Amino acid sequence: MTQPRAGRSGTNRGTDAVQGPRNGSRPFTKAEYEELARFRYGVRRYLRFSEVAIRHAGFRPQQYQLLLAIKGYPGRDWVTVGEAADRLQIQHNSAVGLADRCERLGLIRREDHPSDRRIIVLRLTERGEEVLGGLVQLHRQELERLKDLLELPQSSGA
Repeated sequence: MTQPRAGRSGTNRGTDAVQGPRNGSRPFTKAEYEELARFRYGVRRYLRFSEVAIRHAGFRPQQYQLLLAIKGYPGRDWVTVGEAADRLQIQHNSAVGLADRCERLGLIRREDHPSDRRIIVLRLTERGEEVLGGLVQLHRQELERLKDLLELPQSSGA
């Protein structure tokens, strides 16, 4: 039997994760499967909405994700390229290319790090703030519409 290959994130995407309960755990109930399926459906509907809304506004989903990662970074209003790559779960060089495209669109700007001039940080421009604000408003409205589907599944614990 061959071992499953590791995914890009280094996690093992093999059969261990899908074989079901082990080590004396109880089987999942039908209601638990239904809750998980409902939640997964809600997440997918939200993501699909997001993709369509962002493209309708003339942008690409990763551009919105970068803007949100910058504005939503805990404790400050800028990120390093490495932090952006981590937040978007992409490779560093992909984050550089994404930043290049967003900068050309006038959505972000590069600046020197506040304390280490060897590091470049990404900040939103005024246009980036406006674009992000409009898209976030749409996303918040959709989250409100989907709130019943996105309620976290309850764990019965056993």
